Amino acid sequence: MIDQLFEFVQNHPLLVGAFLVVLIAWLAYEVRSSSAGGVTSSEATQLVNREDAVVVDLREANDFKSGHIAGARNIPQSKLDERLRELEKFKGKPIIVACKHGQSAGVAQAKLAKAGFERVLKLKGGMAQWQADGLPVVRK
Repeated sequence: MIDQLFEFVQNHPLLVGAFLVVLIAWLAYEVRSSSAGGVTSSEATQLVNREDAVVVDLREANDFKSGHIAGARNIPQSKLDERLRELEKFKGKPIIVACKHGQSAGVAQAKLAKAGFERVLKLKGGMAQWQADGLPVVRK
């Protein structure tokens, strides 16, 4: 099998080179985008405790009621544009946006940053990671 791999690489150097370039570019993009403006669960806890950070939970109401970070405000991502004024008084504070798995919070992060919020951060891994880390959730 390894012999066939080496033979393929020798016979198709441009194809293998193009694959490696795409792979490296994709990995660089993933590393950069995953660390951009994101905080871990412990960093989020420190921001809330030390700097009065505001947590915005982007999940729908049913998911929010099943368990959320204490003090979090529920503004579903689909209604963020129309409810943006609710956050105006927090423009100077850090805002942590949390979604279910940490994948869709980047869109809300960009919207809030564009709207003039100074420090907008996303919760890496979202609420799934928060709960996996054994941190408390409130159920109401």
